[in-house]
This record gives sequence, C-alpha cells and structure tokens, in this order.
Amino acid sequence: MSELVARTGRQQQRYKDGYRLIAGCIPFKCSNDVEENGGDPSKKIVEVLMINSNRGPGLLFPKGGWENDETAEQAALREAMEEAGVHGDLVHFLGDYPFKSKRLQDEFSPE
Repeated sequence: MSELVARTGRQQQRYKDGYRLIAGCIPFKCSNDVEENGGDPSKKIVEVLMINSNRGPGLLFPKGGWENDETAEQAALREAMEEAGVHGDLVHFLGDYPFKSKRLQDEFSPE
C-alpha cells in the first residue's frame, strides 16, 4: 500500500470569479444491525462522520481545495482520505454554493 501524501499550497487550486473552488463530501454509512436498532430489521441506522476543525471550535465535513489536475469527484475523495481517513463511493452530487472566506485571502486569490 502506498503512503498518502497530503497536497499543500494553493498554487494548483482552482478559482472562479474571486472564489476558491473547494470539494467536499458527507461521509456516511448505513447498517441494519438488528441489535442496534431495537430489534426491528426494517429500520436502518445511518451514521454520519464529521471532523474537528483545527482553526476553531465545531465540527465540519471533510473539504478542501479543488486542484487543476483533478475532477471535483477526485478532489472530494482525496479530501475525505486526507482529512478524515476514510474512503468510499460517491453516491450523489448535493450541489454547490458560494462562500467567500474573508480571513483566508492570499496571493493566489484573484482579489
């Protein structure tokens, strides 16, 4: 098994209209363990994984910069492994939204 090396820096990251493009995911797993769900085999248990933030209090989903040499799907899978140590299958695209960080502007940001 090869060793995972996290990507660093923002030189290869994508920007559009002053926004840094990021990719992320909501890691989850489903099970229908009869013992855990009160004995009802028709009930499913869904567990969602969130991670701690290094920059402050609170939990968040794994996400990070979308780089020029990968698709959004590849970036989301990479970020899940880098930040949460999990891998899996992408099930569904949930959408996108604009978010502009006021605190994290740098020399690679167009503004």
